[in-house]
Amino acid sequence: MRFDISTTIRRAIAGIAVSALSLTALTACGGDDGDKGSGAAPAAAGVDGVDDGSELALWTRAPLELQAKALVEAYNASHKNQVKLTIVPNDDYVAKVGAAAGSGDLPDLFAADIVYVPNWAKAGLFADLTDSIAALPYADKINKAHLDAGTYESKKYVLPFVLDLSVMFWNKDLYKQAGLDPEKGPTTLAEFKDQAIAVQKLNKPGVNGTYFGGNCGGCGVFTWFPMVWASGEEVMNPEGTTSLLNGTAAKEVYRTWHELQAAGAIAPGSKDDTGATWVAAFQQGKIGVMPYPATLLPTADKTVKVGVTAIPGVSGGASTFVGGDGIGVSKDSKKGQQAWNFLSWMMSEKGQVDVLAANNTSVARSDLTKNTYSAKDPRVALVNEVAANPASKVPVAINFQQAFNAPGSPWVTLFRNQVYGDGANLDKDNEAITKVLGQQ
Repeated sequence: MRFDISTTIRRAIAGIAVSALSLTALTACGGDDGDKGSGAAPAAAGVDGVDDGSELALWTRAPLELQAKALVEAYNASHKNQVKLTIVPNDDYVAKVGAAAGSGDLPDLFAADIVYVPNWAKAGLFADLTDSIAALPYADKINKAHLDAGTYESKKYVLPFVLDLSVMFWNKDLYKQAGLDPEKGPTTLAEFKDQAIAVQKLNKPGVNGTYFGGNCGGCGVFTWFPMVWASGEEVMNPEGTTSLLNGTAAKEVYRTWHELQAAGAIAPGSKDDTGATWVAAFQQGKIGVMPYPATLLPTADKTVKVGVTAIPGVSGGASTFVGGDGIGVSKDSKKGQQAWNFLSWMMSEKGQVDVLAANNTSVARSDLTKNTYSAKDPRVALVNEVAANPASKVPVAINFQQAFNAPGSPWVTLFRNQVYGDGANLDKDNEAITKVLGQQ
């Protein structure tokens, strides 16, 4: 059986690491430093833009096909403008965008994995949407983490396209068998550890307390960074040039997972999992509790009675990695106001609730978290609420890919040494991350 994986994590584990040539091309396409991030803003034409029957081109990655098609079909059915959607294989997306940017052939609209957005905004691939976004009556309700990731030199370049959030899943049947309350998940790291060990003590063949992508950098940032944020600490400095992953809360995160490993509560397959199958064991009913992509709730529900809660910190708190994709108008578009018409509609209640929420996708506006669809499932409502939590974030760093997501990254070395080793080299491993983050 094939198991789908989250849109956020797929980037890291499907081999989409950018080659040096591609990175050079992307960076160079913005021109001189003074021109980077200075794409022309759509000319003023009202908060809704222009709907005059124009044809618009939109590119997105294959993992977002479901949501992208739903949005485009609904927009095309209700507007004179018509959006032509191109779905690009995930492994080819960065190279395709880089080549088009270099030749001036970017589509009118394109989505980008949110951890790439800072690079592409700095490189000048997007048009400036600052004034258009500010004019929206609900501008202060749009997911702040995504807006911040798409802000460069005080200008805003993207809106949230699709949110992909990390939360804590637990198997209600295994909890009941282990003598745990099947309706109460962990609210602290200590409770997470205790509940995982309780399931492990069932000694059921093939069943383990927890699981993680033990050789997957993207899996680690998606599920472990929120544990630090929920504890009131940061993983990097605001500039994204210094790693803080040797802080007090981070040490407690590593200690928790090291103790779970020592107790035999982490499934053996975790150690070498590069992310390709890291959600499979839970979906097969073999894992008690683990951090998990919220987008996979409908899939997991088919085989497991799933409990959902926010990822907790050392002493409580709640956070999530606000992943997914942002979307903007390209620097090459000659139809800026028509493209804005699509984006404005996408952020409206019709786009957010009638399309995204209806397709089991989290809304990107805090004033729409309680809607017709979330009311049917308290777990969905919780996911929407945690997305709007100030402690829920997108880590922003120009060299994020190299420092964290790339195979064999210094982040992978750090957490593997902490979980499977003696943890003696934490400061040295943390400094190795800082070195990569600070590269020019």
